[in-house]
Amino acid sequence: MNHRPSKDQYYLEIARSVAFRSTCIRSRYGAIIVKDDAIVSTGYNGPIRGGVNCYDYGCLKDMLDLPHGSGYDYCIAVHAEENCIINAARTGSSVLGGVLYIYGIDAKSNKIIKGMPCDRCKRAIINAGITRVVMMDEDENIEYIDVREWIKLDTEKYVEMVMKVKKELEEKGSY
Repeated sequence: MNHRPSKDQYYLEIARSVAFRSTCIRSRYGAIIVKDDAIVSTGYNGPIRGGVNCYDYGCLKDMLDLPHGSGYDYCIAVHAEENCIINAARTGSSVLGGVLYIYGIDAKSNKIIKGMPCDRCKRAIINAGITRVVMMDEDENIEYIDVREWIKLDTEKYVEMVMKVKKELEEKGSY
C-alpha cells in the first residue's frame, strides 16, 4: 500500500524541520514558500542576523508573563514568515504567486501549535504576492487560507476602527 504523503503534508513536514532551527524558548515556527512545486525560501523565528538569542539572555515575554500572540515589542525575534520572505529577497527569488507553509511547535512541550500569522506578517504575505497559506492545527488538520480574504478582513477592521474613533472624537467635540 502506498503511504506517500500529499504535497501539503510533504511541505508541512519540511516547514516542521525548519522550525527546529528556531532559537525561541517559547514557540518555534518554520515557514517555507513554494512556487511552481519548488521550495524558493525557508525561514524560522529568531533574532536579527548576528543578534543575541533569547535562550542566551532570557525571554522578556516569559519574564513579563505575556500571553502567546502578544507583546511583540518585547520580543527580539523576526517571525518565520518575515524571514522566509526576506530570505527570498536576499537571494533574488520571486515569491509572487507562491504558497506559504507554516508549522508551529511549542518549545516547552514539543506539541504542535497553529502557526496563524500575526497582522504584521499577514500584511507582509499580502504585499509579497503570496496567494495561499497552508498550516497544521493542533489536531494535525491541514488548514488553508486564501490570502485575498485577509485583504478584505484587514480593510473592514481598519474602516471599523476609524469610524469608531471618529464617532468618539465627534462626541467629545474634537473632530
